[in-house]
Amino acid sequence: MELLTVAGIGLAENGVSVLSGISFRQQAHQKLALAGESGTGKSTLLQVIAGLIQPSTGEVRVHGSRVRGPAETLVPGHPGVAYLSQKSDLPHSLRVEQVLRYANKIAPAEAQALYELCRIDHLADRRTDQLSGGEQQRVALARLLLGMPDLLLLDEPFSNLDRSHKRVMQAIIDELGTRLGITSLLVSHDAADTLPWADEIIVLRQGRIVQQAAPAEIYQQPVDEYTAALFGDYNLVHGADQRAMVPGSRPKRGAAKSPLLVRPEQFVLGPAGGAGVPGTVRAVRFFGSYVELEIELPANIVRARTGSMSFEVGDTVSVTVNAGSGWALVGG
Repeated sequence: MELLTVAGIGLAENGVSVLSGISFRQQAHQKLALAGESGTGKSTLLQVIAGLIQPSTGEVRVHGSRVRGPAETLVPGHPGVAYLSQKSDLPHSLRVEQVLRYANKIAPAEAQALYELCRIDHLADRRTDQLSGGEQQRVALARLLLGMPDLLLLDEPFSNLDRSHKRVMQAIIDELGTRLGITSLLVSHDAADTLPWADEIIVLRQGRIVQQAAPAEIYQQPVDEYTAALFGDYNLVHGADQRAMVPGSRPKRGAAKSPLLVRPEQFVLGPAGGAGVPGTVRAVRFFGSYVELEIELPANIVRARTGSMSFEVGDTVSVTVNAGSGWALVGG
């Protein structure tokens, strides 16, 4: 069942285009993420969907009902849509119990279950100015959820959190769909937030959609180098090294001169003289769960990741890629 429809959204501010031709749909219970560099329009688009910013063109519909912007209604927002910003914006110096009581629209038992889900049931007697940043964000989330929204818009919800509080918040958001049936749309610039969570990712660049696909496709087959860089490290292999690394491969139409995009973990390293491209290890870097090798090939220098600790500077190796890996990159 379709929950959200975004059709032809455009926004210009002071003669400058901020969003242009944005169209997509989100099904109920689908986990959708918006990704892109800072300043590319992600948060602005989320606020348009929430009814907090008036678009110049296009429309947003939730369950078929058009979202009205601030130029059309006195009270910004749309029924059934909740927006969580980067800052909690909680009332200052009130007790948590007061903040939540004022917002509550559900039965006490349901509210208590929600507080436990948000890991805030022990904070009821604390004042909001006595909470850590992570605790404030969880209270702010619970306050929104008390309204039982159909669509939850999450605007960089982890950006101001330390590692431990971020993990707690990620676990809560993971549980929202299964336990409460709430559909979420998440904005983040961090691949670690979106790749393991989303059913589908929309990539924005300069206010336009450049790719929309499942996380695995976005990661392995990015439409351009910009998109590749958003989701992790990569290598571009050119020329004779490319042809030897993937023997018999034929690049897609229009990609005859395109480099081969290879993620560091997609390389396969073998003994010198084996199949593939000969290379010399120039650097070995330990990262805990993996080792990164800098390898000089005849025409390229690449970085490969491996779990083996047996490599040393100066070793000679053969380099290939995993079957089905490597992507002829057309865009730039």
